[in-house]
Amino acid sequence: MEEYIRDCSGATPVIGERRLGRPKRSGVAVIISISVFLLFAADPGYGEELLRSPNPLDAEQAIAFVTQAQEVVATATLKTPPWNGPESGPGAPPGKVIAFVTEDLRNGGIIAVAQGAREAAVVMRWTLKVFDADGTSAGRAKAMADALAAKPDGIVICGSDAIENNPALTAFSRRGIPVVGWHAGAQPGPIPGTPVAMNVTSQPIKTAQLAAMAAVAQSDGHAGVVILTDSRYSIAMAKAKAMEDIIRACKGCTLLEVRDVAISQASEQMPAIARQLLLQHGERWTHALAINDIYFDYAIAALTNAGVAADKLSLISAGDGSASAFLRIQAKTYQTATVAEPLNLQGWQVMDELNRLIAGQPVSGFVMPTHLVNANNASLEGGDSFQYDPDNGYRDRYRALWKR
Repeated sequence: MEEYIRDCSGATPVIGERRLGRPKRSGVAVIISISVFLLFAADPGYGEELLRSPNPLDAEQAIAFVTQAQEVVATATLKTPPWNGPESGPGAPPGKVIAFVTEDLRNGGIIAVAQGAREAAVVMRWTLKVFDADGTSAGRAKAMADALAAKPDGIVICGSDAIENNPALTAFSRRGIPVVGWHAGAQPGPIPGTPVAMNVTSQPIKTAQLAAMAAVAQSDGHAGVVILTDSRYSIAMAKAKAMEDIIRACKGCTLLEVRDVAISQASEQMPAIARQLLLQHGERWTHALAINDIYFDYAIAALTNAGVAADKLSLISAGDGSASAFLRIQAKTYQTATVAEPLNLQGWQVMDELNRLIAGQPVSGFVMPTHLVNANNASLEGGDSFQYDPDNGYRDRYRALWKR
């Protein structure tokens, strides 16, 4: 387990239901420079560097840190900029069959990407065959085997880790079947050591940083934070680490705990975990940061039953922007923000990337800018359908590329 998963409240660190001995830490404090925050505010793509300093933030710097976080958040909630994706590509020949292997169709983000891919397949006159792994190792093996038996022209691995599934994916590449992923690794682009030619995702570090900055901004730099992650996935661990770094850089914030909860077990575990966190941290717990909205789906009832006021605990997700998250944000029921990915657009993109690979062309490498949804913009750009669907004309753009 990564060293950075730990409890900062003074109690023994908690990982899921296990307790770990306290890891040693250097005295070097992680801070985010004000210049980097200025870059964040100027560029929706954000900066990448986390600077290290032996000195804690002084009072003036701490105030500036919060101010810049608020500016970053305000910029990230603006309307989606004009289309900045691919402008050329091959036409889509009809009749292709695509295997779409999903990690777990109980995950709202995965469902939305699958819906986008199916929408695109209709336009392309392709057939999309969905195989659900049901969030288990056995289900994953069966889904991969069934997908291979379907003899597809291409495969999308949606929500599963490419490294973990590399042996199964290699069987596809040996048959000359191109592989594209969605949230299959920690970064967008090809996944080294695997056949995945393009992993479609937002920049996970930027997504996580933005979610954490939202907590800093909301609390005026006094957030008491619990982070929820899933150690089975590299993308989840990368997000958790990025969120932790931001919260630790906030002088008045407190990282109470990082809790490891398998996404596939969220429905069973989160009600009890929510009660445990309330008992352990009480009013110090003001913000929950999660790598996915699904954790909050199953925590709300426990919070309500415990009598927690909806405005006393802020839930913020670093992805994906599920329909239930939009409902909670619009209703102002605990969840205040989500760094929503353009899931339907990403469904179109995975199909476009496969089309390029089938045609023997390189992938586009397109990555959408990061976007924060809160109560002020949750009804815009697809919000009436409880999703973030960018108003940048992507459907018409892809139709033109595919000559459809």
